[in-house]
Amino acid sequence: MINNTVFMEQLDKYYTVWQECNYVYGEWAKMHDLSINSLLVLSAIYEGKRDCTQKKISQRWMIPKQTTNMVLKDFEKKGFVELLPLQEDKRNKRICFTAAGKEYADAIISQLRKVELSVVEEMGMERMKQMNDALALFTELFAKIGGTSNG
Repeated sequence: MINNTVFMEQLDKYYTVWQECNYVYGEWAKMHDLSINSLLVLSAIYEGKRDCTQKKISQRWMIPKQTTNMVLKDFEKKGFVELLPLQEDKRNKRICFTAAGKEYADAIISQLRKVELSVVEEMGMERMKQMNDALALFTELFAKIGGTSNG
């Protein structure tokens, strides 16, 4: 069994790093006149291509539907997105970039990816893989032991 003091120190370190990671992404978003939620929604639409709905964005990034809706309304007002009814389910709408929105997203997301890729390059692919593997294992075990669903 792990010494409780060592365990708590490591758990506190995990909390701190997690919060710092969220903070630096939030600050990066602010530097680009976005909230963290706006950046996440923009990224989800960008990655989702033609298969993007408000529900999928909310689930992927764990953003409340109301918050996602506010961000989408703002993007729509700015002329960045269109919300088109789905053929199979008229209650849901497919979210698509307008030409201006695509250009805007290309600029923002390419800058973000450039920073992220530089970070991965500097830390090394092996460390990145180890970080991802360790976090995936932590999440899997937490879901198992904590009785939550993992996906």
